[in-house]
Amino acid sequence: MIKNLLNGSKIELAAFKDADLTYLEKWYNDIYFLRNFDMIPAFPRSSQELNFTLKNLRESNDKFMFSINSIENGKIIGITGFENILWNNGTATIYIGIGDKNYIGCGIGNEALHLTLEFGFEELNLHKIQLTVLSYNKPAIRLYEKSGFKKEGTYREFIYRDGTRYDMYLYGILRSEWEATIK
Repeated sequence: MIKNLLNGSKIELAAFKDADLTYLEKWYNDIYFLRNFDMIPAFPRSSQELNFTLKNLRESNDKFMFSINSIENGKIIGITGFENILWNNGTATIYIGIGDKNYIGCGIGNEALHLTLEFGFEELNLHKIQLTVLSYNKPAIRLYEKSGFKKEGTYREFIYRDGTRYDMYLYGILRSEWEATIK
């Protein structure tokens, strides 16, 4: 039997649609979301700027982006995907962001991460998936470690926010390590 890699019990991963751009624009104007999702300065982005970014993503062969949709109501609640895919090495960088605050802390991130990892390892046939996370994002660090990611390094005092320097951690998970977590 062929499993549906993109469906979980609470969410499904789907193609990012133009109608979803409204939500992405809202999240890219939410400083809290941006400071946990990205390393660049948290400045607001217009739908026009984001549309250009999405166009480049869709034309790329080393990036994938999914919307995270609630199965209950079909609403987009976040984004996940891969970037910097090196096909010859079987490696990629994963990202995940829950933009709808009503869905934070209820297992959505865990399920979205699991589905994205499953897609990466089983459909894209990746060998290693990596990520970066800022040291102040404790909930994300707990999620990654619980999912089997191993801390591989630290960029010390990498980012400056609100008068304080924070480290950026590098995490990775090998296909064999991921397979051990799902048995």
